[in-house]
Amino acid sequence: MLKFDIEKQTGLMRAGVIHTPHGDIKTPAFVGAATRATVKALTFDQMRKLGSQAILANTYHLLLAPGPDLIEQGGGFATFTNWNAPSFTDSGGFQMLSLPDVKVDHDGVTFKSHINGDKIRMTPEISMQAQWKIGADIHMAFDQAADSRDHDVMERAMRHTHDWLPRNIAEHQKLATAAKQAGKPEQYLYAVVQGGLFEDLRTESANFMKNQPVDGFGIGSLYTTEGNTGEIIKLTNSILPQDKPRHLLGMGSEPRDLFIGAKYGCDTFDCVGPTRMARNGALYTPNGRINIKNAKYKTDFTPICSDCDCELCQNYTAAYLHHLFKVDEITAKVLASIHNEHFVVNLVNKIRASILDDTFDAYMTEFLQKYYK
Repeated sequence: MLKFDIEKQTGLMRAGVIHTPHGDIKTPAFVGAATRATVKALTFDQMRKLGSQAILANTYHLLLAPGPDLIEQGGGFATFTNWNAPSFTDSGGFQMLSLPDVKVDHDGVTFKSHINGDKIRMTPEISMQAQWKIGADIHMAFDQAADSRDHDVMERAMRHTHDWLPRNIAEHQKLATAAKQAGKPEQYLYAVVQGGLFEDLRTESANFMKNQPVDGFGIGSLYTTEGNTGEIIKLTNSILPQDKPRHLLGMGSEPRDLFIGAKYGCDTFDCVGPTRMARNGALYTPNGRINIKNAKYKTDFTPICSDCDCELCQNYTAAYLHHLFKVDEITAKVLASIHNEHFVVNLVNKIRASILDDTFDAYMTEFLQKYYK
């Protein structure tokens, strides 16, 4: 089983360490979203320098290109990408199920490649086989993600997720046995809790998942902490085992998501939002998000953040970045992405520090009041 040490816990909130074959993750931690085996606009060397401890790649996208077989032939994810640090893969269920003409049945999912239109079949067994070939440290079980306010829709997705989990586990265990016999590194499996924003479904799903022979848990189909999402996270994590790590899937573009997730017991987060916003000129600052394309930054010869030690803020002014965006230089997207990823990674590092020194509530209040003033 995956080793997870809890250093300090207050209620559901905790700081700990996840131990993987490629290194440790000090939690809470923000995990960079390397969808196609890269964080958009950034190299993995840049990710290391800005402080990222781990990354998450997407099985759907890697299944289409370059393919799990090629990654395995290239030595597995760490060797193929030169990311010799902890890594996750999600199952790609969200991406598959958001495609047009996707067909879901009791056995799995059939969809068409967005690249060439080829018909592709995905089942729990195929997902596990693909993720083992890709070779990340931690896999997400194949599940049915959904984004709906309809109780029936969310319940069907949850039922499929529950029905598929034993098949994920059986295939994972078979592949783990073969890997051990071959002397290959261990890989670990997280089950994914579903149920949307419905307390009865989340309660049922968490209770179903809590006794499964898995290494940790993903919390899926939550995309913002607006509304009752924070209470849903709190409810879910109050049921799940306290001695296993929990990953909040696809959330972290808003600072409040990270604070609320950590407060209610999530250990890791991933989101494409920080770099996606960066590529469009939106940057984080302690005083809120700014749009560097706005005219007022044309003659602003100060850093984006005076107390930030990222490459952008240490070496360039807001006026320079404004210019790069206005003339559509690729460097604009690179520098903005470095800044945003650095901001979010370090924000979660500070959240971790505040948990350890018992200042979390004060830090959350101070930060969020200033950011969302």
